[in-house]
Amino acid sequence: MHKEVREIMAQAKAVLFDFDGVILDSEWPIYQSWKRLFEREGFELKQDDYVQCIGSDFDTWSPPNYLEELSGRTFDWDRENSQRQEQIIRDLEHAEPMPGVARLAQELSEKPTAVVSSSSHRWVDGWLEKLELMPYFDTTVCRGDAPKIKPAPDLFLEAARQLGIDPRDCLVIEDSMNGLLSAHQAGMKVVAVPNRLTRVLDFSRANWTAESLEVYG
Repeated sequence: MHKEVREIMAQAKAVLFDFDGVILDSEWPIYQSWKRLFEREGFELKQDDYVQCIGSDFDTWSPPNYLEELSGRTFDWDRENSQRQEQIIRDLEHAEPMPGVARLAQELSEKPTAVVSSSSHRWVDGWLEKLELMPYFDTTVCRGDAPKIKPAPDLFLEAARQLGIDPRDCLVIEDSMNGLLSAHQAGMKVVAVPNRLTRVLDFSRANWTAESLEVYG
């Protein structure tokens, strides 16, 4: 696998990275913030349920709607989400790039690369600057840069357009099912790198899988 994926990376004309869960281990603290909220109300939030919305938005599956259905009550979501955001930032205070990411980004520095995320530019660009990874990417394509986010193909197609590369010549690194579906709809091949949250998913539809990006270093 190590040799095969290195060859695939070399052959791809562009490499597109997802952000949350691929570059930054942010999906776990986000999930934990929801899990604590559910537990506060006396309910369990299982990984198998929550991963349905990873890489997309709550149109795919909604933790707020699920909690309100379970509890039979409504919540002040502005207040709850503000408190969750504080928890997430606190949990990520000393965060570093996911294993292998920095080295891989450096190795690909002469090849067109992009970060493609359903999250906002404020979140993605801010973290790339903080992690000192922004110089290694030619562009970031985020929520608002295309009509629809993942699992629609729009964000990946926009990244290919910005890089001037045929979508069929782009290789995507993803950790979520919504991201995998998005990339495949865009005509791109996918290396799936499940993390501690998304490892419960079945990535058999990915073109290749790996436990970590360290295998490419």
